[in-house]
Amino acid sequence: MAKSTAGSNGNGANLGFEEKLWQAADKLRNNMDAAEYKHVVLGLIFLKYISDAFEEMHEKLLSEVDEGADPEDPEEYLAENIFWVPPEARWSYLERSAKQPTIGKIIDDAMTAIERDNSTLKGVLPKNYSREGLDKQRLGELIDLVGTIGLGDKESRSKDVLGRVYEYFLGRFADAEGKRGGQFYTPRSIVKVLVEMIEPYRGRIYDPCCGSGGMFVQSEKFIEAHNGRIENISIFGQESNQTTWRLCKMNLAIRGIDNDGIKWGDSFHNDLHKDLKADFILSNPPFNDSDWNGELLSEDVRWKFGVPPKGNANFAWVQHYIHHLSPSGIAGFVLANGSMSSNTSGEGEIRRKIIEADLVDCMIALPGHLFYNTGIPACLWFIARDKQNSGFRDRRGEVLFIDARNMGVLRDRTHRELTDEEIQRIADTYHAWRGEKVESGKTESGKYEDVPGFCKAATLDEIKKHDFILTPGRYVGFEETEDDDEEFEEKMERLVAELSEQFRKSEELEKKIRENLAGLGYEL
Repeated sequence: MAKSTAGSNGNGANLGFEEKLWQAADKLRNNMDAAEYKHVVLGLIFLKYISDAFEEMHEKLLSEVDEGADPEDPEEYLAENIFWVPPEARWSYLERSAKQPTIGKIIDDAMTAIERDNSTLKGVLPKNYSREGLDKQRLGELIDLVGTIGLGDKESRSKDVLGRVYEYFLGRFADAEGKRGGQFYTPRSIVKVLVEMIEPYRGRIYDPCCGSGGMFVQSEKFIEAHNGRIENISIFGQESNQTTWRLCKMNLAIRGIDNDGIKWGDSFHNDLHKDLKADFILSNPPFNDSDWNGELLSEDVRWKFGVPPKGNANFAWVQHYIHHLSPSGIAGFVLANGSMSSNTSGEGEIRRKIIEADLVDCMIALPGHLFYNTGIPACLWFIARDKQNSGFRDRRGEVLFIDARNMGVLRDRTHRELTDEEIQRIADTYHAWRGEKVESGKTESGKYEDVPGFCKAATLDEIKKHDFILTPGRYVGFEETEDDDEEFEEKMERLVAELSEQFRKSEELEKKIRENLAGLGYEL
């Protein structure tokens, strides 16, 4: 296992201030319900972000006035993909007004002004800060608090501070709302694995439970890193939580990604992309969702491989993804580990049919503690519609298993992340297995080969022998250990001597404990 490292890295390590910021903000919540307060704090954080980016650009333009720059020309900001922030919405103005009893209306007016001047944000920003039930003194204190962190300046944008704060806050709000393990947000190292694996260069990208848009953002970053063109992809998504949907629209708008394809609604019961056949699906659905009202969809056309159980939506999601894949499409998604082996309520039978249809391309077991606010062990599924004519080698009748449970480094006491090197190793292993050219050194040989304890290419017959269970540990075996060249007799004599010494120390310890207890009047 890799050594733990401290601080941040390009992988998005914990910045360290999220917890302190949350505690301070939560104290200001008073008696307000978490679901309501969520709108308040996340709206202000977003406002601070766009204002920071604006102010930095404003300062730059002020220094270039002699060269013809105009700091008050909205077009100057649009050219740099920065939102125009009118004077009444700038953070400096809000801070000066924070102690006024009308601060709620001032913020609402700021949100309205920003939507007025930035078409991509119309109907997205929260505008309920002036309502009677919101304590204006605490609102002013919250403005002061949010004002202590940099969010939208160049340095903060390079570290994606906004994304980190939102990721942490949304997770904590989910906890506070009593949805632990059900609604949470995908850590970027996991998103990066998915994107590096399926490589969405061009075509239609779909996420039916898109959350705050992390899959789309990482896809954009991947395209940029590989000198692709963002206009070669089209984004389609759906999110059932309105607050999170707003966040997604904001998140994409910030990055200049077209967000028209992002819809608000329940993908199971109100599929707003019914006719979509996606080239790539990237998704992290709610784990083991028992409240999906599956009983209302028992005759649904999507359940080609069997009706999912009412008490768990895992295989409803899997079949939803398969339904929306194009003939050559590929899907990568997160699921709870139970999806790989469960036989409850017909899940095993559905999984068997999907395997026998030769749709499963790759399975990855993930390390624990990757998520901020759930300890549920997770895995990655990769579904490929066409293993024969996909531009790679013919992989029919094969599934790649990768066991990554021993990977990752601890960023704090409870949070683990995959490193960039580990992500690269996983992705390169998959690409080499598909028959792609992989640079020597990225995998053990540059070509695919089974590595005991890490990866194994298994046939459908092998999977059948394991009762159609997809847990990688069943297939990859154990890591080979180096022979220490110690003779067997010598090793046994050494080990017996060590064991004898440990027994002796154990007896001494037992005697001392008995004496101490006797001194207290207790006999064993």
